Amino acid sequence: MDTTNQITTDRTQTAGTPGSADGRISQTTITPDASAHPAPAPRTPHTQRTPSLAELHDATRTLVMGVLNITQDSFSDGGLWLDPTAAANHGLAMMRDGADIIDIGAESTRPGAQRVDESTEKTRVLGAVRALLPHGAVLSIDTTRATVAQAALDAGAQIINDVSGGQLDPDMPRVIRDNDCLYILQHWRGWLAGSKTGTPDQNTSVYEHGVLTDVIDEIRRQLDAVLEAGVDPSRIILDPGLGFSKPTPDDNLPLLAGLDRLQALGYPVLIGQSRKRFIGAMLAELPWSEAGEGAAQDDKDNATAALSALCAEHGAWAVRVHDVRRTVAAVCMGTAWRDAARALA
Repeated sequence: MDTTNQITTDRTQTAGTPGSADGRISQTTITPDASAHPAPAPRTPHTQRTPSLAELHDATRTLVMGVLNITQDSFSDGGLWLDPTAAANHGLAMMRDGADIIDIGAESTRPGAQRVDESTEKTRVLGAVRALLPHGAVLSIDTTRATVAQAALDAGAQIINDVSGGQLDPDMPRVIRDNDCLYILQHWRGWLAGSKTGTPDQNTSVYEHGVLTDVIDEIRRQLDAVLEAGVDPSRIILDPGLGFSKPTPDDNLPLLAGLDRLQALGYPVLIGQSRKRFIGAMLAELPWSEAGEGAAQDDKDNATAALSALCAEHGAWAVRVHDVRRTVAAVCMGTAWRDAARALA
């Protein structure tokens, strides 16, 4: 077997203590046992067994999560995969390119997006779940609705990716508690529905103590709430929410550079930087953009891949991306760099 797909990175983390009096995060340091839960190899339709939840949660290499937006108005690919056959084919193509997880979303969370009704969201999600599961897909459901999450889990999905981090639907923590699934809890300050200034999230993007410090403090409170609701800490993954109430490079780069401080909370960390506004803003300073050409999507995907390599080098649990093939190669390089550096230490 090609050992490239088996490259591993240890991720030392702390975890909440199940059964503790207050259900809050402890500072007990644990290191996942790579031999007990080996990192799943990149997924290919029909060729890989479905990994267990423990193998996914404790993965010892950075995983690649492919984005499947079944939406009308997502910021970079809205409308492309609304047709059920097109959605299924795109999901399978990402699996062939090496995606470990397919993240299915049926409601755009871009600034100013209009909410999709519950029935429409559920129909879109379940159609994709039923089309991809027979091919061995590991499926994450990008939803803030407990009813959609429950329906998808009943249909066979393994992960719920809640951008509100349990804040938008008060029943979401119960659904996670009562089902055997992983839960991605994202830092969240609210829907980005607009402001008096015209900047969609300007009213929610003030960080009094610096973005990294404030995000860590706020995500601790979100964690406390879901732990107190009975969610198993061994099923939680954190996401600092790049681009959510964070419109500029200065709002996002500290979260990337401070990945080790986020990991010190004791949970695996997902990074979702793909094609975000701050990448476009950074590329706008390059010579071709200054000449009026602007940053094309291909440029943004190249920049996304570069950040993915850095995330892998620093031990992120996974990166959530639109361009899977480019990212798989980048993550492979970043992980190899990390292993080589450790061998020299």
